[in-house]
Amino acid sequence: MIQSLAGKKTILKGDKRPQGEELLRHLIPRFEETYAKYNRREFISPDPLETLYLYSGTRDREIAGIVVSSIAYGRVAQILKSARRIFPILGPSPSEYLKSTGVKQLEKEFSCFRHRFSSGREIARYLAGIGSILREYGSIENCLSDCLERASDVLDGLTCLAEKLRERSGLGKNFLVPSPRDGSACKRFFLYIKWMTRSDDVDPGGWTVIRPSDLIIPMDVHMFRICSSLGLTKRKTADLKSALEATELFRKVMPEDPVKYDFVLTRFGIRSELDEKVFVDLCLEGDDHVEYAKEQRQ
Repeated sequence: MIQSLAGKKTILKGDKRPQGEELLRHLIPRFEETYAKYNRREFISPDPLETLYLYSGTRDREIAGIVVSSIAYGRVAQILKSARRIFPILGPSPSEYLKSTGVKQLEKEFSCFRHRFSSGREIARYLAGIGSILREYGSIENCLSDCLERASDVLDGLTCLAEKLRERSGLGKNFLVPSPRDGSACKRFFLYIKWMTRSDDVDPGGWTVIRPSDLIIPMDVHMFRICSSLGLTKRKTADLKSALEATELFRKVMPEDPVKYDFVLTRFGIRSELDEKVFVDLCLEGDDHVEYAKEQRQ
């Protein structure tokens, strides 16, 4: 038997090791311990989420969130550098700015901008599309509310929102605007929805249109690697199916907040002082094993 969770519980070796929901219930105490330790703002940087804290109002924060989540690919340093070029243009109230600014002016403002393979023209058209939604609905949240009223379920409603963003921007199937319709994990899109819905020491929240229980895990490479290492998914790729599979498993154990641990679990792939392998060993093999391994290396 393998000692686990500070020696209070055990996870069995081989075929007798718990699977699925039973396994996750064994891991929850370790996750809770990690959440209490790392789910704090001091562990955010470097992260695009930092930019949302610049705005106290929900209407401006939802614009900051959708903009920075859309460019949240590549090295985080480059993401933050690009964000620092965008937000001064949007001014103190990004929502009001986009409501009153047309595509030609935006194309002029972003003519020299580029974020990896997203051009300034694409960014301008995307922002113009967001502005179009704001003029009709007043906010992105209101647009999502309209989508959900017509949808068969939450995923269908979120897909509707993504497709509206594509339609209004005229970008079609563009990397800036991920949509569940494409079958990808939509990590950046679901991350944005999480930021705006959950509220704790890290996620700023502000939306009430959906509940934390409705959220889908933003399945990025860090979350997928953790889930795979812990045996919480058997899928081979981080796509929409793996995101839904992991979310459903967490929802069985934590129905009110299935994405609660997203931030802390992904820290192990982002912050250099946190060792992902040690964390996985702690989860599956316990403190005693890890301490023994450390002694053997000394």
